[in-house]
Amino acid sequence: MTIYDTEWIMNRAVTITGTRSTAHRDLASYAKLFANYLSPFVAASTHFYIGGAKGIDSLSLLWLAGNTKARITVVVPGTVQQQPADARQAIIRSRSRITEVIELRAEQLHTPAFHARNRWMVDHSDMVIGFPLAGPHGTSGTWHTLDYAAQQVKPHLIVPV
Repeated sequence: MTIYDTEWIMNRAVTITGTRSTAHRDLASYAKLFANYLSPFVAASTHFYIGGAKGIDSLSLLWLAGNTKARITVVVPGTVQQQPADARQAIIRSRSRITEVIELRAEQLHTPAFHARNRWMVDHSDMVIGFPLAGPHGTSGTWHTLDYAAQQVKPHLIVPV
């Protein structure tokens, strides 16, 4: 990796996407996972976009807020108040570190609204880091987001959990 590569990585916007099903690992395991796979992309000038849902979204938000100086934007398909309780708590706990909360105000919170939120984040990012459930390529929102990043010819890192 050259100095140019390092500067490109450190001055970019990164979307984080991942499974909502995270109970199969403990918090220490996720902290280690984020330290290994998010840390190389963290700098004060890095801007992370996170979906504001439970699971990987909330866990990565808490980790980034507690361990980095990176800018963080939380993007929700409707409003923060419509998010699950765990996700709202993560946003409240991290509020002092969140640069911006974007509420896309979808009228109905169904699959199309979540896909639109994910596309919005990818469109505003230079790369995507995805944490799908381990196993074959699936049809989840995480895979949909990673596939969209690939279609947009954006770098994407897949870290199965």
